[in-house]
Amino acid sequence: LNELNSRGSLCDLIIGDSQWIGGAAENGQYVKLNDFFKKEGISMDDYMPATVVGYSEWPKNTPNYWALPAMGDAVGWTYRKDWFARPDVQKDFKAKYGREIGVPKTLDELKDIAQFFQGREIDGKKVYGASIYTERGSEGITMGVSNYLYDYGFKYDDPKKPYAMDGFVNSASAVKGLEAYKELYKCCTPPGASNSYMSEGLDAFKSGQVALQMNFFAFFPGLYRDPNVGGDKIGFFVNPAGPAGQATQLGGQGISVVSYSKNQAEALQYIKWFSGGDVQKKWWALGGYSCAKSVLNDPSFPNSAPFAKEFLQSMGMVVDFWAEPSYAQLLQAEQKRVHDYVVADKGTAQEALDGLVKDWKAIFKEEGKKF
Repeated sequence: LNELNSRGSLCDLIIGDSQWIGGAAENGQYVKLNDFFKKEGISMDDYMPATVVGYSEWPKNTPNYWALPAMGDAVGWTYRKDWFARPDVQKDFKAKYGREIGVPKTLDELKDIAQFFQGREIDGKKVYGASIYTERGSEGITMGVSNYLYDYGFKYDDPKKPYAMDGFVNSASAVKGLEAYKELYKCCTPPGASNSYMSEGLDAFKSGQVALQMNFFAFFPGLYRDPNVGGDKIGFFVNPAGPAGQATQLGGQGISVVSYSKNQAEALQYIKWFSGGDVQKKWWALGGYSCAKSVLNDPSFPNSAPFAKEFLQSMGMVVDFWAEPSYAQLLQAEQKRVHDYVVADKGTAQEALDGLVKDWKAIFKEEGKKF
């Protein structure tokens, strides 16, 4: 972002976070790709719809393209498959909950599993339930809590009236979702988990501390190859359903041509090359996450990796954070409000979300948005 804002010449292409696209488009930092796509026969219909909206479009849900979907990603979960398979675990879990232990289909089931493992002894070592996102400094807790908020009915605004947030951000059901996330944090996370994000989650899982881990699919190939917790010991599942449905937080990026580049012609040729079907297949085979329908809708795809089926399902139910030019201020506001409630025990969930609406309204008002 510093490079873009300073009109630097370091990069010809940028694989930029989905939240950057509004500011980069409106500030003239990315090249609009519509004419190039048309000339080269590159169709956005060839990519998963959620990735086109998330990584390419600004304004959202309009045919204005500023990137080619490059690295699909979403929040998913890993679990200790080997722990679930232990006879003593299976027996004790069934005695406590009256059902077999297995991949959770709902957030309530996930909490039961996390609570069951919290403080349990496995092979002489005390273990814990779940590693979840709680980090405050950048985007961590927002990327985590969203997976609960969406499933409980939270919406960023009124679908019929953009930027009208009252009763959507702070609805009674959204409040319950925020409360449920705090309950999971309080009951079932390892000691010292008050500022955890991607790397802390990986550390907790790889060191054998936790039964469950929330993290982005981008890390799953490496985890599967891990000599200590990978292979037959690890399993994967999608974000479970809540009372209002099932969704998950979008991650990932599109690839854009920098408008200040002196090598735009070559950069555009790279995008043309990268969009090719054979290249997209190779991208997936190497551990990248293709967004191309030709890869993801291939009948063999669900069996092409241990987490492929879950990735495909997740990319069909992703929701993204605001991609407005003011996304950084919007993100800082949510980070503070949610962390204060979930981790620091300040106020109620209703007060946190009411405060968030107030913060967001002030930001949008300054931007001249009407709501």
